[in-house]
Amino acid sequence: MTSPLAAPSDSLAVGQRSLGDPDVRFPLWPPLTEGCPVTSTESVAYPVEVDYAYDKVPADLFATAAARPRGHERWAPLLPPLHAPGLAEGGTPLLPLADGVWIKDESRNPTWSHKDRLNRITVSAAVGAGAAGVVVASSGNHGASAAAYAARAGLRCAVVTSAEVPPAVDAFLRGYGAAVLPVPAEQRWPLLRRIVERTGYHPVSNLTPAAHTGHGFGPEGYKTLAYEIFTDLGTVPRAVFVPTGYGEMLFGLWKGFAELVRLGHAEAVPRLYGCEPAAGGPLAAAVRDGVPAAHVPLGPTAAYAIACPVGGYRGVVALRESEGGAVLVTDAELAAARAELAHSGVWAELSAAAGLAGLRQLGRPEEGPVVCVSTSSGFKDQDLLAAGPSAAVDPEDWDAVERRLRRA
Repeated sequence: MTSPLAAPSDSLAVGQRSLGDPDVRFPLWPPLTEGCPVTSTESVAYPVEVDYAYDKVPADLFATAAARPRGHERWAPLLPPLHAPGLAEGGTPLLPLADGVWIKDESRNPTWSHKDRLNRITVSAAVGAGAAGVVVASSGNHGASAAAYAARAGLRCAVVTSAEVPPAVDAFLRGYGAAVLPVPAEQRWPLLRRIVERTGYHPVSNLTPAAHTGHGFGPEGYKTLAYEIFTDLGTVPRAVFVPTGYGEMLFGLWKGFAELVRLGHAEAVPRLYGCEPAAGGPLAAAVRDGVPAAHVPLGPTAAYAIACPVGGYRGVVALRESEGGAVLVTDAELAAARAELAHSGVWAELSAAAGLAGLRQLGRPEEGPVVCVSTSSGFKDQDLLAAGPSAAVDPEDWDAVERRLRRA
């Protein structure tokens, strides 16, 4: 059952403010899609976040959450206005592994990834701004989610993607009616900007080359992960391990837990660990060098969904404020974590296993429950898509059958 569309007036959002200087504030509309125009410089782009009338949040918002239908409407007071209809995003299961480790399985979202939490918010912003469509630069998850929510809202969608996009992912994007534009990687963001300037489409992914800022409203959707973990566990965990590319989900998790503390429901924010491919790691570099954001060379990795040469300030804020850390994981560690998840019944994309890979690398850094976010379904892995189906076996050749059984 899906919940009815929340009235935009249910939102307690009151404005936007700079992460570079919280005293710098802006009206709620229009949504800022290129970071803070006051504090950003040519070398550093500071994102903005949404502020709320926290004194007006219903006292029973979290206590009564389970009685409300699945979807962002459940958390409408603490989200930007929901101008677009949803797809019952969120409400994903929290699955126990062993020894107090839990997996938050985001593959159960409508388009099988965590990006649905963000795109319900960004497409709502596009509707609220009166845009005719949305445009996104994406290797798969973000594009498919934006296309689905745009279709749901009656908006056009353009997806600027990689020239090497796998056929299955291309079909996934086109299935929602999106215009798919595969181009070389270095041309993706210039083309996205050109589409914004010439069509008025609302950008739902990053536009700033100096450092990642992304959409001002988008990460607010990721706060719902923190709300759900809290309500499912009955407490906040001691630590959360998060697959990390640009750090938007990492920031959203931190802000959600920080709001729980601010509203008197929790005593402390869990330590957050941003888990990046060792082939890159701009967040780890920024934390190491004590800078707001970093550019790094990007080596080869199969974790293409979180392989980023540039980071953003949001991730730095999340790690600093939660007293957490950045973890660099190898492809071998990712593959081992993906196999562990599969053996527990969760088929995850390689990038999605980064949280569990980070936990296994560090060991248990905390006593108490630990949550690893698994971000998306395994069908999106390029290596698995390229491998093709299993070879046929002769049912009369028992030796061949037995060899296949042993390998499994």
